[in-house]
Amino acid sequence: MFSVFHRAIYKYPLRAQGHLLFFLRDQRKLASRMAFQYPAAYRDDAVVDDYHGYKIPDPYSWLEDPDSEKTQAFVSAQNQLTLPFLERCEVRDLFKERMTELYDYPKYSCPFKRGNRYFHFYNTGLQNQSVMYVQESLDAEPSVFLDPNTFSDDGTVALRGYAFSEDGEYLAYGTSASGSDWVEMHFLRVEGAVRLEDRLERVKFSCMSWTHDGKGLFYNSYPEQEGKSDGTETSTNLDQKLYFHVLGTPQSDDVLCAEFPDHPKWMSGAEVSDDGRYVLLSIREGCDPVNRLWYCDLKKTPQGIAGLLPWVKLIDNFDAEYEYVTNEGTVFTFKTNLEAPRYRLINIDFASPAQSDWTELIPQHDKDVIVFATCTYSSYLFVCFLHDVKNVLKMYRLSSGEELRTFPLDVGSVVGFTGRKRDSEIFYYFTSFLSPAIIYHCDLTKEPLQPHVFREVTVKGFDPSDYQTTQIFYASKDGTQIPMFIVHKKGIKLDGSHPGFLYGYGGFNISITPSYSVSRLIFVRHLGGVLAVANIRGGGEYGETWHKAGMLANKQNCFTDFQCAAEYLIKEGYTSPSKLTINGGSNGGLLVAACVNQRPELFGCAVAQVGVMDMLKFHKFTIGHAWTTDFGCSEEKDQFEWLIKYSPLHNIRVPEDNGVQYPAVLLLTGDHDDRVVPLHSLKYIATLQHTVGRSGKQSNPLFILVDTKSGHGAGKPTSKVIQEVADTYAFIARCLKISWVK
Repeated sequence: MFSVFHRAIYKYPLRAQGHLLFFLRDQRKLASRMAFQYPAAYRDDAVVDDYHGYKIPDPYSWLEDPDSEKTQAFVSAQNQLTLPFLERCEVRDLFKERMTELYDYPKYSCPFKRGNRYFHFYNTGLQNQSVMYVQESLDAEPSVFLDPNTFSDDGTVALRGYAFSEDGEYLAYGTSASGSDWVEMHFLRVEGAVRLEDRLERVKFSCMSWTHDGKGLFYNSYPEQEGKSDGTETSTNLDQKLYFHVLGTPQSDDVLCAEFPDHPKWMSGAEVSDDGRYVLLSIREGCDPVNRLWYCDLKKTPQGIAGLLPWVKLIDNFDAEYEYVTNEGTVFTFKTNLEAPRYRLINIDFASPAQSDWTELIPQHDKDVIVFATCTYSSYLFVCFLHDVKNVLKMYRLSSGEELRTFPLDVGSVVGFTGRKRDSEIFYYFTSFLSPAIIYHCDLTKEPLQPHVFREVTVKGFDPSDYQTTQIFYASKDGTQIPMFIVHKKGIKLDGSHPGFLYGYGGFNISITPSYSVSRLIFVRHLGGVLAVANIRGGGEYGETWHKAGMLANKQNCFTDFQCAAEYLIKEGYTSPSKLTINGGSNGGLLVAACVNQRPELFGCAVAQVGVMDMLKFHKFTIGHAWTTDFGCSEEKDQFEWLIKYSPLHNIRVPEDNGVQYPAVLLLTGDHDDRVVPLHSLKYIATLQHTVGRSGKQSNPLFILVDTKSGHGAGKPTSKVIQEVADTYAFIARCLKISWVK
């Protein structure tokens, strides 16, 4: 138990050694009555932070240093406890084998046209990264154009963003290593896939937008900083700038086009208009769906892009969101939530920009939320709506906003759409809980318009007709009706005997729509489970009103909604508390941990991935400052008082009720997660093991697994995805005593 820790003792400051020895002695006394002998973690009781007169201990603040020997020893000791437990789970190998078998199906993206060529992504099944293919026509044989599997031997270097020049002759693309948000940009000449020497570094949260002359593109980067920038650091990301890179020149010659020295948290993205004449600059301060909108008429820069651009500040506040759709001359169409929490489309004439002259093109619908709008074939608008968490795709006339038709869809999600203003065809990608992919194609030059199935993917060994998806609405504590999807095998008895898997997110205006998951379907098929996805407040399922009902002072609504989802599943006989697992990642990891603290008796197991656990200090690390728009900030007294009430790290208690313990807990994080840095999970598990793990009535395990060369999730190679889900469901099966069903 203590071997790793002992090796590190003598590296500690002398002041700490006495505390450590007493601590170890006390730990040995506790060990005899602990279900698990958790790694000893030094508590520095001298660390106490003052928040508006409140003294808040932070005894594990030393875990905020990812490079210290103490932290590395702690991580190693935790993994050495967790991995043997997982390896002894009977279901682990069975799940991995079945996951490998069922996940081995072809995966395609929507084709898209650039210049005279078509491109698409394709994965044969188990490739670590999907490959970009090119073909001269839709009927031509595709060939490999860009294979991210060649970026690294183990698949941990991924493609992160790409942009073709307007004529389709050049490609800019980003790569990221080990799941980090840091991106390195590269360039190719499309003819012959010739790699150019251009390379851009210190790129993060960046746009990629080419000028139509093909000379270069706009992108964002951060200034040089002390220390490393490889995804394992925790330093704050501030002072992002907008640059223009001229093809064939070194990054040192790039032109600074926009910066905000008085507003270090501002982040921007440039987009060149469909006609190539304007560049629009969207400026955001956080994650709220609001932005400033500036623009520059490139015709008024006769010397070219040679310095800070003469921006016209069309909208210079953060009152609403404005997302560019298209323009006809000076008349621009935007998707906005201005006076429309479910969004509408408006026209703004740059020649007459006063708000009193703005006109409405497509009004806000009574209930449906506009997800996206795009212009195709010069004069048509395709608008995707969200109706009770199910996507609807409609076509309008750009000139008048007249609705022309609705494209039929089953209950599910449109997760891909391609077709630009210059294109005469569209592709859209539909998926659902039971259907992996149907890609539709519609030629807009042929009347009557008739979309047809371009490509449909099925999974061998899984018959969707054996299962059913139901959407129900349940009442939260305040009476609000919350939608929830439930997936299970047909004909099951609602007697509470089934393992349940409840997933939620509830934040940042993000909608959780139906999606296909092999691992969850294996849970339903081979572990006899019931899958439930609760569309709790805080997301965007019903627009900005729904989002605001679960943010800032209203954040508790998210947790209450999720707990009421669990109560509904139990009451209706889908599952029982001892058989129910809750799961979420990132903001959803916060959700899981907060609910475990508040209602431990409701759940048998909890899996929290890359969760935000320290709500008092999250804004101090990497990009955490951007989340204050959703969470608030402890530096403000009233906001501190919201946060301290639910912060997972600060609300861990041994349950007072007899017979109640914490559910089995598994935290998952990655050593290169520079979005939600691992210290959140490390401090939470250290506190959980110290406070709850030492209790005589806590027999359920409280574990963490820290993956290497792994980040927040984007770009994770297939091999790691398969191993992670095998570990996750093996943990669930062992802790809840679930048997494998052949």
